[in-house]
Amino acid sequence: MNENLILIFTRNPELGKVKTRLAATIGNQNALEVYIHLLEHTREVALETDFDKRVLYSEEINTNDMWDNHLFQKKLQLGKDLGIRMYNAFKEGFEEGYKKIVIIGSDLIALESNDIKEAVSKLDENDVVIGPAEDGGYYLLGMKSIPENIFQNKQWGTNTVLKDTLKDIEMVTYHLLQEKNDIDTFEDIKDIPFFKKYTKQ
Repeated sequence: MNENLILIFTRNPELGKVKTRLAATIGNQNALEVYIHLLEHTREVALETDFDKRVLYSEEINTNDMWDNHLFQKKLQLGKDLGIRMYNAFKEGFEEGYKKIVIIGSDLIALESNDIKEAVSKLDENDVVIGPAEDGGYYLLGMKSIPENIFQNKQWGTNTVLKDTLKDIEMVTYHLLQEKNDIDTFEDIKDIPFFKKYTKQ
């Protein structure tokens, strides 16, 4: 067992259930294809690190998918909102003996393995590491323990999440990574060359 764990939060890739804001512009099938590409990118980024890796599914665990059972632990997200689900995932990891845990989403084409490696490294001298997203949320969160209230009283999915989170960790040391843009809407993909085929209106 490695001392460090990457948690990867994913949605099960089902037609009509992923990237719904993006689908409103480019259609459900295209939105699903974009999301599958984002999942594949996230997988490759995670595999470029030597930390333990755990995929947490939104709906059900799939033992026969792109996430190799020998390389990725697999569990289900537990809780009624994103904050509770993240809290439960971190809590379980720390109870299992992991020293540093980093959580990432699966909708960031700009994510690189060095972002994860930097987060783990910065936890040597910080209690929390955050990767700020351009939309006011965050794309990465790394911790050595769970600060009080970090997952409570947040309007998840809104532009206040990062600001409210930083208020909650004023009493601990933290480091901010480079800001990046996650992919939720047509505006987020329209200038990315790989996604050009989906942006022809």
